[in-house]
Amino acid sequence: MRNFVFILATAILFISVESCRKDFDFEPGEGHLEFSKDTVFLDTIFTNIGSATYTLKVYNRSNKDVRLPFVGLESGEESDYRINVDGLSGKTFSDVPLFAKDSLFVFIETTFDISRVGENEFLYTDALLFGAGDRQQRVELVTLVRDAVFLYPRTLSNGTKETVPLGLDGDGNEIRIEGFFLEDDELRFTNEKPHVIYGYAAVDEAKNLIVDAGARVHFHQDSGILVTSGGSIQINGALSEDDVLLENEVIFEGDRLEPGYGDLSGQWGTIWLAEGSISNHIEYLTLKNATVGLLVEGNAGSSEAKLILKNTQIFNSSSINLWARNSSINAENVVLGNAGQSALYCNLGGRYDFAHVTIANYWSTGFRNTPAVLIDNFEETPAQTIGGELTSTKFSNCIIDGNRDIELLLNKDDTFGFEFAFENCLIKFNDVNEIYSGDPLFNFNDTSNYQDILLNVNTFFAGSNENDFRITEDSGAIDLGNLDTALLVPFDIMGNDRTQTPDAGAYEYLPGQ
Repeated sequence: MRNFVFILATAILFISVESCRKDFDFEPGEGHLEFSKDTVFLDTIFTNIGSATYTLKVYNRSNKDVRLPFVGLESGEESDYRINVDGLSGKTFSDVPLFAKDSLFVFIETTFDISRVGENEFLYTDALLFGAGDRQQRVELVTLVRDAVFLYPRTLSNGTKETVPLGLDGDGNEIRIEGFFLEDDELRFTNEKPHVIYGYAAVDEAKNLIVDAGARVHFHQDSGILVTSGGSIQINGALSEDDVLLENEVIFEGDRLEPGYGDLSGQWGTIWLAEGSISNHIEYLTLKNATVGLLVEGNAGSSEAKLILKNTQIFNSSSINLWARNSSINAENVVLGNAGQSALYCNLGGRYDFAHVTIANYWSTGFRNTPAVLIDNFEETPAQTIGGELTSTKFSNCIIDGNRDIELLLNKDDTFGFEFAFENCLIKFNDVNEIYSGDPLFNFNDTSNYQDILLNVNTFFAGSNENDFRITEDSGAIDLGNLDTALLVPFDIMGNDRTQTPDAGAYEYLPGQ
């Protein structure tokens, strides 16, 4: 036992001495480091908003332990980049050890105030330096900074944020949400600078928010636009010549610009057209990565449609792309793509006219238990069943498709009216378990509700997982459309003529396109 204790103590002493000895055996770095990147591109950020954290790995592949006399930013303490070297935060470091065949991590962030340079976009650069003298090595740092118009609720004297009312709860208590009413000089979103919104930007009664062609609007988490009773929104996007840049399209998305957020759903709230809002018109809008893309409430009894929606794409909402509650919408050349629940939900009745609309839900991020299109005229509440009349609802030359067997579901309460018609539509309704066998709502031979319907035929989209719902040469939607409807909507969402042999959906198939 004594021998074992002696041997163990000697081993520990040897390790300690060896460790201490190694601390004094570092050699000066000789410029032979290797790096995971020779340039670190920090993706585009907005002025005064911090970037994500980026990683650089530094390798010592030699057999020698080295000590780096300098690791840091070329601009030193004046740099707008921030670094962390193996757990230590700062901008410059001295005598950084790096063992043989080992590596260290450098984490990089930046925040930049573009007002200092007086430009709308500015390429901000610096460099990380390793070592000293003529053997010093460098890694470039590059980020694009954009100026923006920032809109946000004020902080009140009691420390809380400004709020806007949403209505009353079941007990008559006012419901409020963090947000602010847009001032008169804020009611035009131009394409000169992106707009970044925090909280809900509300449009007050008798006010009209105008969004110009080419505008870019970014929403922070839990943010959106609220159009209140008597207010309206007019989005004036236009057809673009470049289908990648979309220079004339209006784009609504989150405020994180890094590539990892490009298709991340649920980054922001919704565009909310509240009950009583009027004369809303949206054209050439791409809306993506929201929780609910468009929430449209009320006005079903009005002679004027609450929302005119044209040449618009809404996709990648974590919940629903277009949710209408007892409302009225006229839509043409619209694409409602992938969503965590339904791409289209017409709830509590209403009246709707959809012409050349592609509704296709190929959500693959998680489990989806609702169809692409869900239509009902009632809703169960703890106290009662509420509902509304579904009147003059029509789908013409449309596609209803997705990766579930049944992508159209109708739920009816006989207390309220339920009128609908599908004409020249491709519909996926593969009732393999005969759940709806005998249900008159799904009698596709009933010409009062269904005319010239094509069931369970492959649509063949260009890229359904990427929300690219252009049809390809083998699509069952080709030539399915009714010419009379097509003449009312003579050009597809990309500006192609469809007045000869129209296809169903928002896109006309053109060979080679």
